[in-house]
Amino acid sequence: MTGLEIGLLSILALLLLIWAGMHVSVALGLVSLLAIWEVRGRWSVAAAAIAQAALDSIDSYVFGVVPLFVLMGYLVGVSDLGRDAFRLADRVVGRLRGGMGVATVGANAAFAAVTGISIASAAVFTKVAVPEMMRLGYLPRFAVGVVAGSSVLGMLIPPSLLLILYAVVAEQSVGDMFLAGIGPGLLMALVFGIYIVLLARFRPDRVQPLAAAQAAAAARRDRPGNVFAEGAPLVGLIALVLGGIYGGLFTPTEAGAVGAAGALLVAVARKRLDARGFWKVLVETGHVTASISLLIIAASLYSRMLALTGVPEAMGALFADAGLGPVGFLVVYVAIAVLLGTILDSSSILLILVPLALPVVDGFGMNLVWFGVVTVIAVEVGLLTPPLGLSVFVIRSTLDDPRITLGDVFAGALPFAMLMLLVILLISLMPAIAIAPVGW
Repeated sequence: MTGLEIGLLSILALLLLIWAGMHVSVALGLVSLLAIWEVRGRWSVAAAAIAQAALDSIDSYVFGVVPLFVLMGYLVGVSDLGRDAFRLADRVVGRLRGGMGVATVGANAAFAAVTGISIASAAVFTKVAVPEMMRLGYLPRFAVGVVAGSSVLGMLIPPSLLLILYAVVAEQSVGDMFLAGIGPGLLMALVFGIYIVLLARFRPDRVQPLAAAQAAAAARRDRPGNVFAEGAPLVGLIALVLGGIYGGLFTPTEAGAVGAAGALLVAVARKRLDARGFWKVLVETGHVTASISLLIIAASLYSRMLALTGVPEAMGALFADAGLGPVGFLVVYVAIAVLLGTILDSSSILLILVPLALPVVDGFGMNLVWFGVVTVIAVEVGLLTPPLGLSVFVIRSTLDDPRITLGDVFAGALPFAMLMLLVILLISLMPAIAIAPVGW
C-alpha cells in the first residue's frame, strides 16, 4: 500500500475504534504507531516517534497552564461560586420575562471565566438553576435546555481547556487563543439571552405560563439578602485571572497559578474545604491532567503520522481541485465537525480534525487563531446533539428527576445548538469579533 492509502485507512480505523468505545488517546496512539511502522518498515522508527511526540508536546513551560486551570476549576466548584454567580445574575435580570433563563446564561458565562470546563458548568447549574426555575413555574424542558445550551460557554470563554488543546495542537499562543475567545463567548451569551427574552415574550407557553410569571414576580418583591456582597469573590477572581492576563501582569501559566491560589483562599475562607477535600481535589486534578497529557502526546504522534503518509497534502489538493474555496471548505469542515459530534466527544473531534485541516487552512491563508475559535464552537455543538450529547447526559444524570426525560433535555437544547451555528456564521462574516483583540 502507498503512504496515502495507509493514512486514509488509519483515519477510518481510528473512527471505528473510538466509536467502539476505545479511549481516544489509546486509539490515536495505537493507530498512529502501527501506521508509522507500516510506512517506515522499522519498529525503532515508530518507537522514536513516540518519544519525540512527548518531548515536543508537553515538555514545555506553557503546558503548565493545564493542571493549574484544572485545579482552579475544581476549587471554584468546591467553593460554591456557581450558586453565587446564579444568584447575582438573577438579581440583575431576574425581573425580565424569562429572566431566570437569562440569569442562567449570565451565570454560566461568569462561571466559565474561572472554570473552563463545560461539563462542570452543566453539573453545577443543573443543581442550582433547574430546581429554582421549576419552583417558579418555568417549564422543565425549557429549564434543562437553558442549562444545557449555556453550559457550552465553559469551553469558549477563557480559560478554556479546548482552546488550550487547540493552541498546543496548532502551535498557537495560549494567550492569543484566550483573547480570541472573549468576543465570541460574549456574543454567544448575548444571542442566547436575546432568544430567551423573545421566546418568553412571544411564546410564553414554551417558557413560563403567565400565571406562573405573575406569581413569581410577586414572590420576588420581598426577597432578602445582599447577593452583590456574596458575588464579590467570584468577580474578584475573574478580575484577578483575566485582568492579569490581558493587562500583561501574568502569562497564562502564571495566571493559572494565581487563580488556583485565589480559589483556594476562597474555599478555605468559606470553610468549604478541609484536608481530605483538598487531597481529593488534587487527585482529581492529577487524573484530568494525566488524561489531557496523554491526549496531547497521542495527538502529536497522530499529526506526525499524517504528515508522513501525505494525507493533509492530499486533502489540500482535493479542496483546491474541487474549487470550493475558503467558504466551501469552512462549510464542509463545520458540517463534518457537527456530524462527528453526534458520536464523539469534543476533544476527540478536535484532535482528529485539526491536524487534517491545518494544511488546508494555511493554503487558503486563513487566520489560525480565528479558525481555532470556529473549531471550538463547531465541536461544542456535539455536546448538545444526540446520540452522545455529553452535556445532555450529565444534566439528566445530575438532575435525576423522573418528570424530565433524556428526550426533554435534547429537545430543550436543540434551539441553542442552532444558535451556535448562527454565531459561527456571524464570526465568519465578521472575523474581527475574534481576532481584533489579538491583532490582525
